Amino acid sequence: MPADVPELIQEREFLAEARSQLGRMRDRVAALDGRYAGDRISADVLEATLARRMEQLTDDPAIPLFFGRINIEETDETFHIGRRHVSDPDGEPMVVDWRAPVSTPFYRATPKEPMGITARRRYGFARGHLTGFEDEPLSRAGRPAGTATAHSEILEAEIERPRTGPMRDIVATIQPEQDVIVRMPLERTLVVQGAPGTGKTAVGLHRAAYLLYAHREQLTRRGVLVVGPNKSFLRYIRDVLPALGEIHARQATIEEIVGDHAPVRAAESADVATLKGDGRMAAVLRRAVWSHVGTPQDTLVLPRGSFRWRVPAYEAQHAIEQIRARDVRYALGAAQLRHALAHRVLIQIEERGDALDDKAWDVLARTKPVRDYAAAVWPAVEPRKLLFRLFSDSRFLAECAEGILSDAEQLLLTWDRQPRTPGSARWTTADLVLLDEISDLLDRAESVAHIVVDEAQDLSAMMLRALGRRAATGSLTVLGDLAQATTPWASSDWSDVLGHLAKPDGHVEQLTAGFRVPADVIDLAARLLPSIAPGLEPPTAVRRARGRLTLTAAPLEDVLVGIPGLEGSVGLIVPDAAVPDIRTTLAAVGLTFAVVGEQDDAPASDNAADPDDTSEFDAHLDLVPASLAKGLEFDHVVLHDPAAIVAAEPNHATGLRRLYVCLTRAVTSLVVRHGDDLPPELGIERLDEALAEAGRN
Repeated sequence: MPADVPELIQEREFLAEARSQLGRMRDRVAALDGRYAGDRISADVLEATLARRMEQLTDDPAIPLFFGRINIEETDETFHIGRRHVSDPDGEPMVVDWRAPVSTPFYRATPKEPMGITARRRYGFARGHLTGFEDEPLSRAGRPAGTATAHSEILEAEIERPRTGPMRDIVATIQPEQDVIVRMPLERTLVVQGAPGTGKTAVGLHRAAYLLYAHREQLTRRGVLVVGPNKSFLRYIRDVLPALGEIHARQATIEEIVGDHAPVRAAESADVATLKGDGRMAAVLRRAVWSHVGTPQDTLVLPRGSFRWRVPAYEAQHAIEQIRARDVRYALGAAQLRHALAHRVLIQIEERGDALDDKAWDVLARTKPVRDYAAAVWPAVEPRKLLFRLFSDSRFLAECAEGILSDAEQLLLTWDRQPRTPGSARWTTADLVLLDEISDLLDRAESVAHIVVDEAQDLSAMMLRALGRRAATGSLTVLGDLAQATTPWASSDWSDVLGHLAKPDGHVEQLTAGFRVPADVIDLAARLLPSIAPGLEPPTAVRRARGRLTLTAAPLEDVLVGIPGLEGSVGLIVPDAAVPDIRTTLAAVGLTFAVVGEQDDAPASDNAADPDDTSEFDAHLDLVPASLAKGLEFDHVVLHDPAAIVAAEPNHATGLRRLYVCLTRAVTSLVVRHGDDLPPELGIERLDEALAEAGRN
């Protein structure tokens, strides 16, 4: 669009004024401080609130303040749609937050259902500079009724724009089916089954941002939790919510969520970890906890003055049975037993004619004879000691697992080499999840308002239970793809996942339209679906531009030669075991790179091409172990040795699912560097012929 178009000049002037008003809003907040508070505590709260508000109002000149505009038919008003609200000195909106109800038609209106707007405008930007716009008439006067939505060059360019660094928001390109998911009610737990390239991760994060906007006080007070499969993934998505002005969500892995119970000091075989993650372990642990409650044998004697008050054993047993019938947490039950015993003493005292004040009940419950008697029949339980006993005492395990686990499974759980103490035990991640279950049996876990969990298909039943109890009074957005399930304990049905989360009424939505992964790449990966997820609907690519798919047996060094000339991010995905050798190869050809998943405090190296000076996702080239590729996205992908990637997994089906993940990380081009032993499920011989035919055409 020519730079001197009058309306473009006006829009640029409007953008400059909006930035000026955003600066004014920030200056106004900066002028406030804690002196307006009534006391020191209020001052601290106010200063923290102002600091968060200042962060929300930060202006990045490289990011446009607005990306669209709508014309309202009834009032003839126009609203610019952006990432945050900007108002003029009189409080009138200049830019409307994309989450506001008035913004909904920007995403969902069609010529058939214009939703009260006459036109939609999209803006093109380059590094924050407004370069042009497109208008799409939606009223009957502007376009015949029933006409299909016009193709948007700006929208397509934004979707396909090369990217470097961590994941960015998709607020300017949200599609109608995605927007429906984003704006679903808070109280509804939602599963998003999303094929590669459908934007399920971005949709989940934008849903969190929307809910924080629509239910600000509730979610800020009770918390929002974003759960990712690993730390690299969380670093990849770290900038999405802050870019949308949301800084209140905590991001963590499942290991970090349960990590307060003990440090992870060991790993274990897949069969043991799978068994520990089995949902049946919940019943075993429940038995183990409640097995500590005994049967009273003696009478409780409570001296008070010259009297000795007594509670017979049969009355104490009756109190225990009443408490257990309430299905309370173990620790609460112990407290209730003390009060139940004290209540029986209190009745005897009052029947004798003594007058007691309101505090007498609590005083009696805290007396040493009552506490000691209750502790004897309802002893305290410590999670690590209990799990230590369960894994080291085969007789105790047999009692707790009878009718639940087979003898062989019980043997699998028993330690071969028993640690000396619970403190010296080398706990695994699966153990920590079991400790978390025990802790919840003792005391109820704190619930947050909403949890977004990504790659949920890879979580065990016990991991899902750990998340479900943290959303006991809240809701979840569950993201995943059953075709990308790569753990031995992965789920194969979303109804099972919802059951373990204790949200059986959750709703399942499918996203199958791939806006990022090219059709060539999708078609190649989809060849694996009959083998790995035959019940899933194959994804479809909706992009007009075709990707570049190349199959080659050339040496890796030859493939790497073209990487420096590629625009955007490049991911070199390799078998995990090959990472050290590939690092050497990259250094030998002089490429600067980062290794996904590598610790930031890795020891320094004299190698000029060492990645220590370049953090993951900020480099042009990332070396990606296949096990960490899930959820990541690169403009260009070089997939090295797919046969080895498949062979590295415990079984062929899991290996094919891992390969499916790796094949679908590319946005623009995919180079598959292979040998002669490719999985037959890909049908490479036929594919080679198809590629050759496409080249001739």
